[in-house]
Amino acid sequence: MRMSAGRASEGAGCIAWWGFSPARNLLRLGPVTFDGEVNILLVGSGDPRHILKTVAESPDKQNLHVSNIALNSSSKAKTLQESLMFSVLQIWVIETSMEVVARQLLLLYLTLLQQERMGINEKTEVFLELFGNGEIRSQTEETLRRVALQLILSVTATTEEAMHACLNTTLLKFRERDELTRIFKLWLQQTSPAASSPVLMSKAWDYRVRQHLGTRYDSRKGCFDWDLTMKLHEKGCGVISKQQYMQWREKGLAFEMREGIYQITNPTLLSTRVFNEQKGDKVGIRGYWGDIVSSPYLSFGIETDDRSLLKTQNGQHLKTAQDLSYANMQGLFQSLSSRRGCLTTPHSDPDAGKAATLSQQKSPSVNDLMHLGGVSVTFLPLDSLQKLPQKQKYRHYFNTIYFSATCVHQLGPAMRQIAAPDGVLVVELAKYVLDLNKEQEAGFAEKAASSALEAGFEPWREAGSDSIHAVFVQQKKK
Repeated sequence: MRMSAGRASEGAGCIAWWGFSPARNLLRLGPVTFDGEVNILLVGSGDPRHILKTVAESPDKQNLHVSNIALNSSSKAKTLQESLMFSVLQIWVIETSMEVVARQLLLLYLTLLQQERMGINEKTEVFLELFGNGEIRSQTEETLRRVALQLILSVTATTEEAMHACLNTTLLKFRERDELTRIFKLWLQQTSPAASSPVLMSKAWDYRVRQHLGTRYDSRKGCFDWDLTMKLHEKGCGVISKQQYMQWREKGLAFEMREGIYQITNPTLLSTRVFNEQKGDKVGIRGYWGDIVSSPYLSFGIETDDRSLLKTQNGQHLKTAQDLSYANMQGLFQSLSSRRGCLTTPHSDPDAGKAATLSQQKSPSVNDLMHLGGVSVTFLPLDSLQKLPQKQKYRHYFNTIYFSATCVHQLGPAMRQIAAPDGVLVVELAKYVLDLNKEQEAGFAEKAASSALEAGFEPWREAGSDSIHAVFVQQKKK
């Protein structure tokens, strides 16, 4: 089940910088009955899309009575809102590498910046640029440097309590926190003018494309077009435009939202991969080892509640996946800023001419970030999954457990010990892993269902025919 095993899935890479599915509000997958404290476990999600979507759409307990008055005309919506009432939302994250944890922390930090520090328009551009572009602008590089310095301070803090509830790394092992510090410093070194031998993303990206296509490299544009039209478009992703997808496949540039020069390597997309040499020695090579086929558009750019963004003319979409990504991120940021308990107020984006960019300001400390009332995000050690059942705290603890497609092989019987009695299991399927054919995709879904059954879960009958995620509930005792 390992998605990085063998050449057949070389396009997916061996590290998940983004997921293979759109953002989901995980509280609405499965029977929705929550009260008091809610705990969600994410295994290998790769990016914070589900975290942002879930938090942004979860009601504030303080505001719930207001929401219910407004929903009187829809009893079904009111019932859903009431059933989602809780006082504390705790999200727990297990990733497959510290490089991915570092990226998650970076993207969450950007999300939590107050509007007084960074307007929503600029935040959206910087977020998407660092999220999906192999190369970035100089202004974005400066923002990255400032945030990396603050993340170093946060991770190396000697306090037992987290400096921010949504950037909690206190449960990581000491060596993992040291590794995070090393990664943040690598980001700083990569972007430093004094860097001795920086990795050039253009070369690293081209190496991956050549490695993946082999003898088909010279006809790569035809290969790119086939993956787009015969795979992504056939799977319902018609909003991904040919021009943008081809540019991403060729250069690793997914989001180009304004005139600018994108030529500085994005160090957050670099990692080290260990290869075995013929002599038996192992050598680590730093480069780009993530997805080069499915695209970062999947996380925020293929679905929207705004039907106007999905209009077509003569069979062609009028908006692109970049447009949807931008609109969705703006909506998420606005929703998060308007939550009760935030340090910022939900005003419109400051005047571009008056608002100073983050790169022009003094670096904001972790203490200056928004605090989302009752919400926390805690990162657990990489090897936590098999150890959680051994700890009394986590027995029958998680209301929702999410497994990414890259981590389904870790789904086992121990999960029943950490799932709450009414716990829901959500598994990302391989629909958008383009290197798999239809038979392999179906086999993946069958294997996921089999693993869930062994763990004491059965398919949720009301889930419908969503081919992106499989939803399971605990088996009822007969």
